[in-house]
Amino acid sequence: MDSQPRRGSRLRILAFYVIVLAGAAALFFFIRAAGSHLAAPAGVPVPPGAEAAPAAKDALGHLLLALVVIIIAARGVGALFRYFHQPPVIGEVLAGIMLGPSLLGLVSPAASAFLLPASIAPHLGMIAQVGVILFMFLVGLELDTTMLREKAHAAVAISHASILVPFLLGSAFALWLYPRYAAGAVPFTNFALFLGISLSVTAFPVLARILTDRGLNRSRLGTVALTCAAVDDATAWCLLAFVVGVVQAQSGAALRTVLLTLAFVLVVVFLLRPLARRWVKRAELSDRVGQGTVAVACVAFLLSALITEGIGIHALFGAFLLGAVIPRESRVARALKTRLEDIVVVLFLPAYFAFTGLRTHIGLLAGWEDWLVTGVIILIASLGKFGGSAITARLTGIGWRDAASLGILMNTRGLMELVVLNLGLDLGVVTPRLFAMLVIMALTTTLATTPVLHLLTRSGTGSRDDVDGRSGSPVVTSPT
Repeated sequence: MDSQPRRGSRLRILAFYVIVLAGAAALFFFIRAAGSHLAAPAGVPVPPGAEAAPAAKDALGHLLLALVVIIIAARGVGALFRYFHQPPVIGEVLAGIMLGPSLLGLVSPAASAFLLPASIAPHLGMIAQVGVILFMFLVGLELDTTMLREKAHAAVAISHASILVPFLLGSAFALWLYPRYAAGAVPFTNFALFLGISLSVTAFPVLARILTDRGLNRSRLGTVALTCAAVDDATAWCLLAFVVGVVQAQSGAALRTVLLTLAFVLVVVFLLRPLARRWVKRAELSDRVGQGTVAVACVAFLLSALITEGIGIHALFGAFLLGAVIPRESRVARALKTRLEDIVVVLFLPAYFAFTGLRTHIGLLAGWEDWLVTGVIILIASLGKFGGSAITARLTGIGWRDAASLGILMNTRGLMELVVLNLGLDLGVVTPRLFAMLVIMALTTTLATTPVLHLLTRSGTGSRDDVDGRSGSPVVTSPT
């Protein structure tokens, strides 16, 4: 019965709405007509950046298109690698390289110039840097400090051997590489330090993914490998911070950078860590982890990153340290990981891989000598990691099969290596040609991990080799 009054009311509202819009349009045209004969005062400068507005708009369009292509390529190639039981992250890295001058730029320069023009490289680089800072914060959240304490003795021995042996081998190889592949202005000390650390890195997240995919993450081998990789990561980042401090500063300033870094680490461990635990307990009293808690965490890790950037080392160290002091099993850590991980993995990391791909010119390896040197780099990196880890593991009482498997796992480099290499390229320590060689080394050693590990753990030995606590001999368990 009251449908007609309601309909009449709606019609009146619609009519009023149309009249208001028409009146506003008519009023604007009246104002426009009144101001059409006016002239702006002469001599007033154009606001800064106004001339660049069309170019910026064009760059934004190219950047958005590039991100679409990067995400599609990364997901597609990553899924292909997952199908062949390889870490998807390696497929994503290869997708980034394929979009760069090594493949797309070689096959179709016009398509490469349209999809990833030089004008968007600085913008893509900034997105990539923010992405890797976020990623290192998540890596810090995943660092199991309890595991480090429980298995400290064997893990520290194995992980340090897996760092020192390839570091020394790489530094020694620098004696031959330096006069042939170093940039002219780089001192030998900086070059040797950086090459040594480049061969010493283990990719903790990729290693964890390989162990999980093979169902080894809860075995004794998996536990020891994860612990060693965590210790390796922490040690390698501290060593890299030292190397970056030395590279960026003169002798006196380098000592200052190292001392400030040490002071900051002590402040984080002994002051910020207890405060973080109290803050987490207070935050978990509520029913859910809200946006306010996430905002506090983001501000904290960004400030930490800003401090380490100001000290003279990279911002990612600060993000990693701040993530490591937040209790790993807390609801806050899980909420931060859940809310940040997807956007980092899907958007930011592929952008970082594409940025790395733009800087990787495999075509610079012109001739058999360059490829031979690349093979020697792969051999030295593998022997250093495998030998240092496996022999030390055997000396700590681990059986030969598990020791060999551990050596193979510690040879995984992946994303962490790319972070180190991009730092070296940014600092001018490595040339683009040597950068391409080291990228190939990182991909090759990581790709080799899964098939070699499969050979060591297949057939009659089962997929999980465990070690009996009394005898130290291998105990075969059935796969799940």
